[in-house]
Amino acid sequence: MPEVPEGNPPAPVPEKAPAPAAAINKPVPAPWDCALVQQLKNAFGSGICDAGSFAGQNYLVVDRSVCHDVLRNLYEVSGYTSLTDETAVHYPKDALPFEMVWILFSMAANERVRVKARFADGEEVPTVTDLWVGANWMEREAYDMFGIRFTGHPDLRRILMPEDWTGYPLRKDYDSHKQDTDWVQKNLGIESGQ
Repeated sequence: MPEVPEGNPPAPVPEKAPAPAAAINKPVPAPWDCALVQQLKNAFGSGICDAGSFAGQNYLVVDRSVCHDVLRNLYEVSGYTSLTDETAVHYPKDALPFEMVWILFSMAANERVRVKARFADGEEVPTVTDLWVGANWMEREAYDMFGIRFTGHPDLRRILMPEDWTGYPLRKDYDSHKQDTDWVQKNLGIESGQ
């Protein structure tokens, strides 16, 4: 046991108080208003639901009824000739649970824009393979992982999971502990892939 020095014991070290909420710098969406947004609002009116910038990333929220037309306009008129990503997000409790996200890049302007639109479960999304051939595999992945079907896609089939797999692994209501046990048993000869 260590010896305690004579005299007064050392003063306790005060606990550091957490920073007040106002002192924490959290990114907040800001309105994004520029010539491009004005041109799109003039062309599509209320189909452009929101235009903002969040953490330095510009985005458009568009109505699903005009999403393909907006994407075509961005490609043909505004020079967003590169589709860098196309994916989805699943919000199972929402009335429109699937949010499609297209990330476009304009090499001429050196700018990116994210375009988002919400869809119902089972509702088909218009393919953009007619604009960007590289969307083919991205849409196959969204189909494979989320079960989203794309109208007009040239070859919509699974790309990561086996063709006869049951379920869509990136849906938030997909229980990873209850994977397709029938497929695992039949093809791997084991009780569980876990």
